Amino acid sequence: MRKEICMEAIRLCVMLVENAATNKPQVNALLALMCFHASRFDARTDPSGELVLYGEQDTTRWNAVLIAKGGYFLQCAAAGDRLSRYHLEAGIAYWHTRKEDSREKWQSILDFYDQLLKLHYSPVVALNRLFALSKVKGKKAAIREMEALPPEGNHFYFALMGELYDGVDQRKAVEGLQKALQLARTAADQQTIRKRLTALQQP
Repeated sequence: MRKEICMEAIRLCVMLVENAATNKPQVNALLALMCFHASRFDARTDPSGELVLYGEQDTTRWNAVLIAKGGYFLQCAAAGDRLSRYHLEAGIAYWHTRKEDSREKWQSILDFYDQLLKLHYSPVVALNRLFALSKVKGKKAAIREMEALPPEGNHFYFALMGELYDGVDQRKAVEGLQKALQLARTAADQQTIRKRLTALQQP
């Protein structure tokens, strides 16, 4: 992650909302989205630089100030009658800053994903939605929908396959992660997948 570029993007977006001509609901929604994502930057890597998966992040390292700012701009985004993809993506990001692992949280994330897919279909969004679906309806329900999606030419599909099959079919879980490891391009992604694969293969 290039944190300095992300923070510069936030600074520029703040300038847009401070200008009456560009202070639009969708701009506020975009700013909220960026604040929510930036709030978890410090928790997304460990001291050695390795990626930390969402469920393993130290929530005490989440930036409460940025989360609060994101909430403020999300409220500002509620003006008007146009629902943009930034509104929905900001809603998803907001719930990811909620520390409790509740059904309400994952159902809300799933609902936002469903709306986002209707508004702007994307294979990546369809794939990301499956993790929330597994939290709400279980891994087997998510696996059925995953198998209906065409595998993309990157490691994300197979990394998710490994996650969903864990505890359901360990052989397929390992196969998914092995394929993901072959497709991963960055050292950080490879290290994260290798670590997960090692944990799955332990007796």
